[in-house]
This record gives sequence, C-alpha cells and structure tokens, in this order.
Amino acid sequence: MKISPAQFEYAVTALVTVLRFDFPADAVIGRYFHENRDIGQVDRAFIAEAVFGVLRKKRLLDHVTDNGKPRALLLAWLTRVQGLNTRELELVMRRSDAETIAVIKAARTDALTLAQQAELPDWVVEKLLNANSKISLTPTGSAPLATLPPEGEGLFIPLPPGEESRVREILALGKSLAEPAPLDLRVNTLHAKRDDVLATLLADGLAPTPTPYSPHGLRLEGRPSINRHPLFLSGAIEVQDEGSQLLCGLVAPTRHDLVIDFCAGAGGKTLALGALMHNRGRLYAFDVSASRLKKLQPRLARSGLSNVHPQTISNENDIRVKRLGGKADRVLVDAPCSGLGTLRRNPDLKWRQSPDSVAELVVKQAAILKAASGMLKPGGRLVYATCSLLAEENEAIVEAFLAANPAFSVVDCDGIFEQQKIALRTGRYLKLTPHQHGTDGFFGAVLTRASMSQV
Repeated sequence: MKISPAQFEYAVTALVTVLRFDFPADAVIGRYFHENRDIGQVDRAFIAEAVFGVLRKKRLLDHVTDNGKPRALLLAWLTRVQGLNTRELELVMRRSDAETIAVIKAARTDALTLAQQAELPDWVVEKLLNANSKISLTPTGSAPLATLPPEGEGLFIPLPPGEESRVREILALGKSLAEPAPLDLRVNTLHAKRDDVLATLLADGLAPTPTPYSPHGLRLEGRPSINRHPLFLSGAIEVQDEGSQLLCGLVAPTRHDLVIDFCAGAGGKTLALGALMHNRGRLYAFDVSASRLKKLQPRLARSGLSNVHPQTISNENDIRVKRLGGKADRVLVDAPCSGLGTLRRNPDLKWRQSPDSVAELVVKQAAILKAASGMLKPGGRLVYATCSLLAEENEAIVEAFLAANPAFSVVDCDGIFEQQKIALRTGRYLKLTPHQHGTDGFFGAVLTRASMSQV
C-alpha cells in the first residue's frame, strides 16, 4: 500500500471530526468530501477505508496507542491492522511518529478484556452476557476477566462451567461485526427473475451468488458500485440486506391486503413488500421524517409499484394512524433502535449509543408497538423488528406487550419459513447475526390478533 502525505493528512483531518461522534460517520465523511471537492477518487477511497478501519478496530487501536489521538490511531491501524512497516510509511512520517510507532509495535495484546477483543463497548458485552451470567466485567474494562487470547488458545482465567462457549460466541459475533459487510441485492420480481439478473451480472464481470435464505437475494463481495448499472437504473435490483428481505418474508402479504409499513424510513422494506403483493392491494409507508420518505420517491419510481402510498405522520398517535384502526391485514413495525446489528456498515454506532440512549429507545419502541397494534384487524399479522442485538429492545418489548394485550399471540417464525420453503430455523423469534447467517443483526417477532370468534 502506497500512501501519499496528502492522503494521510486528509484522513487524519477527517478522523478528528468523526471521532467526536456528534454525527454519523458516513454523514461526516460525505460533508468532508463535499467541502473538499478537489480530493480525487483514489484519495477519497483511502480516506473512507482508513476512517472506517479505525472505527472498526478502535478498541485494539486505543490499547496499543498511548494517547488515542487521531494521528496515532491512524498509524496504529496502518501498522497493526494493515501490516505496513516503517519504510512504507516514511513519506508520511513526522519525526515524532517514529516514537509513536515504536510504542504501537511494542504494545502487548495478551491481556485484553473480552469487550476489547470483541471490539465492543463494555456495556454492550455486559448486556449480551445478561444479568444471569456468572461472568462480569470491571466498570473500566481494564482487568483481563473472562477473556480468550487473540489466538483462542486457552483462557487467562478459569471460567464457570458452560460459560466458555458463551465467551467464544461473543468473540465470534464481535469479530463478524468488525468486518465490512458485502453488498446484498434484492431482485425486483416485477421486472426480472433472479437467475436472469445473476447471469447478467456475471456477464458484466461481477461475481454474484444467490443469498442462502432469501429467494430474491444476490450477494456481491467487495461492495462494487452498482448505482449506475442498467439493472439498478431500470429498477430490476435494489440494495437490501438479506436479513431485511427475510423480515418482509415474515410479513408475507397477499395481493389483496391492506399493509402498513409503520416506520418506513427510506422505504427498502416497503418496496420489497410491494413486490410480494404483486403491485396489488394497498400499501402505506408511514414515517415521522419527511426527509427519509423523500428518499423513497426515486426508488419508488424505478420499482414500477403503483400500490404504495407514502405519508408523513407527526407521531405514532397521528390521526392517520387512528383512522386505520382495526383495518390492516398486515403491519410491519421496523422500530427505531440502537442499530447495533448494523455495525458492519455503521461501526461508529457502538460509540454513539449508550445505556441511557437504549433506555430512551425502549420507551419509544413500546409506544410504537402499542400504537401500531391498534391498526391490525382481528386475524391480522404484525411483525415487530429491530436491527438490535439487545434483548431489552427485542424479546423484552414483545413479551411486555403480550402480557398487557392478551388478544395477541406469537406465531412461530420457523413455521412461516417452512411454509415458504426457506431453509432457516432460529426458533420462536427470528434472530440473525453476521457470524451465523451472513446478514446484519436482526430480530423479528410475528404477532397475530385473535379473530372475533376466538375472543
């Protein structure tokens, strides 16, 4: 890897702003490029790779640097992660950098905590272990408790019986979340068949493979640019993680249903639901953000769907919501959440979230689920989903709702996938993780409302 002084300094400057964690990293980088339009494409690619590389490995890099400053973190990423030597960095090094690099190279990693090895905040690992675990971490995360060495050869301290597998599971999860995600595509079945799209992409020199679970998905390694490809411009393909596609499969809308995507955002799931409905029925895309819904418009135009009705609502108790009380056949609640299941794409989220922010989200999630459930007709189906890994945002929300609403019950996710001949079994709820399924981290629960004859 050849790095110019300009590339290095650009990356340091970008890191200074990103590491404040005031805004999402991709937005910060986008604004930085907008304000520095003279930066060429090659330099931009290096800057983005370096910034996100530091974010993915920040716990290791903080450990091996003695100051944690952006310049030192970048040097640590280049030497400890990318494997560059001093000679390869001589064009970008200041006189003081030689001492910094010496400290970085001499730093030992044989006493990292579980959270450090998993590249996750201490509080996240505590929650993943949960309150019933016999393992605990120190508040500072400084003690080498419940850890495995980086090579996975033995334990530093004895673990209680049965806990070693839990530790290894968290390490595998953390490692997978610290890797870049592939590019998943959804074939728009209104315009094309998956086999035909696969053949076209292969002929164009790309290397797609069918996703293992979603019948409409394709996966591209290396995240090639796809937004100028004729298939994308014609609406035959959309970018959508396989896990997101599977959530839409749980909704399983039919041609004549009234369906509500309650937290639609930019509409990725809305478009997938519309295709599953064969452009029939009526599909509402609700969101409190007009700017997010605006991003749906060009995607909707490409898709060829005419059954989608985007509507901005003020909150979950908007009059538009109340007017649909008891009328919907299907409701999808992709609730706002911590987003910890998307760290492959948004590694800064683990440093921008906190226990306090999760506690606020939990209150919002419960309120949204309650409001959305009121739109469901007797016998209808509601899917509650998040891209979180935390039980308090997932199972706990669903179980508290069920306890307060006896007319609702859980439908087994495995059974729905079995009916659709999808070879995926995660139990009562849908639980997806990158190290087990190759998707982002997702949770899904299917609820049904008792028909009048059952009440």
